[in-house]
Amino acid sequence: MDIQFLSHEYFNNTLADYFFLILAIVLGLLFKKLISQYLSHLIFRLIIKKNTEVGIEKFDNLVTKPISICIMLSFIYFGFTNIEFPQSWNLAPKNEFGLRLIINKSFAFVFILTISWIIIKIIEYIKLILVKKAEKTENKMDDQLIPFIIDIAKILTYIFTLFIILGNIFDINVTALATGLGIGGIAIAMASKESLENLLGSFTIFFDRPFTVGDTVTVGSITGRVEKVGFRSTRIRTFDKSLVTLPNKRMVDAELDNLGERPVRRVKFNIGITYNTSIEQIKDIVNDIQVMIDKHPQTNQDGKVRFQEFGNSSLDILIIYFVNSPRWDDLIDVRQDINYEIMKIIKKHNSDFAFPSTTVYLQK
Repeated sequence: MDIQFLSHEYFNNTLADYFFLILAIVLGLLFKKLISQYLSHLIFRLIIKKNTEVGIEKFDNLVTKPISICIMLSFIYFGFTNIEFPQSWNLAPKNEFGLRLIINKSFAFVFILTISWIIIKIIEYIKLILVKKAEKTENKMDDQLIPFIIDIAKILTYIFTLFIILGNIFDINVTALATGLGIGGIAIAMASKESLENLLGSFTIFFDRPFTVGDTVTVGSITGRVEKVGFRSTRIRTFDKSLVTLPNKRMVDAELDNLGERPVRRVKFNIGITYNTSIEQIKDIVNDIQVMIDKHPQTNQDGKVRFQEFGNSSLDILIIYFVNSPRWDDLIDVRQDINYEIMKIIKKHNSDFAFPSTTVYLQK
């Protein structure tokens, strides 16, 4: 077979050079999936030394795509190694600003971002492993600490990626830049005073531990379950299922009621019965409600039921009891049970609930 035609030149490149480029691209498209899976398994064995509940399939789903892009870029790079731009274009050398420099820098920029993407995905997989382990422990501190550490790892990755890009792509002296940032650190801190306060607030939350992820808290007018504590803010899921984001500075400075730390939940309210209820009926009603609350399996013996005062249109009875659980679901279930029993007791003693009314006497 005559292959002399491959030596023919077009735009300062032989047909063999173009064939090598096309072959590299085709091989990259054909084998990138196979090679990416192999490298994914190799990285998994190097990083994950022990068996984990989060299988290798999840790891493949996270890292295979960025690895395949990295492989494809490598094939394209090798394909272009023999390609030269036509001399008639009079392009600037690679070390001077021009098309060649832009192409080389752009390729390096994308390659660095792809490597950073792989590292981020590996960090996310490690997060999945740590979360699985944290679910098996009763201590909720690790549930709060894991997302925080993962965020720190991601931010450090972004920072290192930025410095690598500045040093290798834009040829900036990173050491001098870091020194300059150190000198201007005070000015930056002053300009971002609020952000710095929120960051310090996050560390205060972790070390002082006024609450942990999963606790039900009240901050100002916001009541809900803490879902995440980040660098700048804390996310709270309210009972209306809305997600409220509060700055960490406010979480530290404001009066915070950690409802999850309560051993019991108190219920206090008044009921009003009609004025035609006799003294004996009131005594029996008060006594029966007191006995009913004391015998309820989810209340303690600290409940109080007392005939308290004469209202404008009712005889008011004060009811106080404590539910032996900090959980909101238990609270509303017990309140419902006791309310039903109070209604039965009122009817049992031939009385009724009063409602606002006015009696008018007409004198002839």
